Amino acid sequence: MIEIKEKTEKEIIFVTTNKGKIASAQKELENIKVLPIEAELIEPRSDDIREIAKQKVLQAYSIVKQPCIALDSGFFIPALNGFPRAYVNHMLDTIGIEGILKLMDGVENRACEFRSCLAYYDGEEMRLFESKSPGVIAEKSRGSDNENSWSDLWFIFIPRHFRKTMAEFDEEDFLEYNRVKEASGMKKFGEWYSGL
Repeated sequence: MIEIKEKTEKEIIFVTTNKGKIASAQKELENIKVLPIEAELIEPRSDDIREIAKQKVLQAYSIVKQPCIALDSGFFIPALNGFPRAYVNHMLDTIGIEGILKLMDGVENRACEFRSCLAYYDGEEMRLFESKSPGVIAEKSRGSDNENSWSDLWFIFIPRHFRKTMAEFDEEDFLEYNRVKEASGMKKFGEWYSGL
């Protein structure tokens, strides 16, 4: 006789004010229910997204007192010595994507890379899940806002293997992108967490 186990859905608390990140987590964590908690986490001053993610998840845990996740991302442009690194929000608030395009005017090496680090903490164990998405910077801002967008950088970021900015992607492009890119930190976390 085969015993059928009743599968209970796992849950995880995600502390962020970024609705795009929540939508993305709900899509990527297929068998895990994402419980968003809107709270402003203090961003530590650091270039290291791993360190920032760690500090954010510790803050998040102190608020919710339950296992939770926090995410930090950075955008790295080798031709600009890595700028803006972890300071994406500050860069967007000050010079914006038009400022990035100006800085890149006439620059041949347009390589760039999104890096992200998801931190999980349950009061005892901390785990980090990292990923990278290489690409190039477009010559100008292209595309339109969509519900998948979690950064204005999507208007100038052309992922490797593509000729469009992410803001120009349709549903088919997103499916293809998810097929060819490195598994995200969110996906890696989901696989690990589902196995617990």
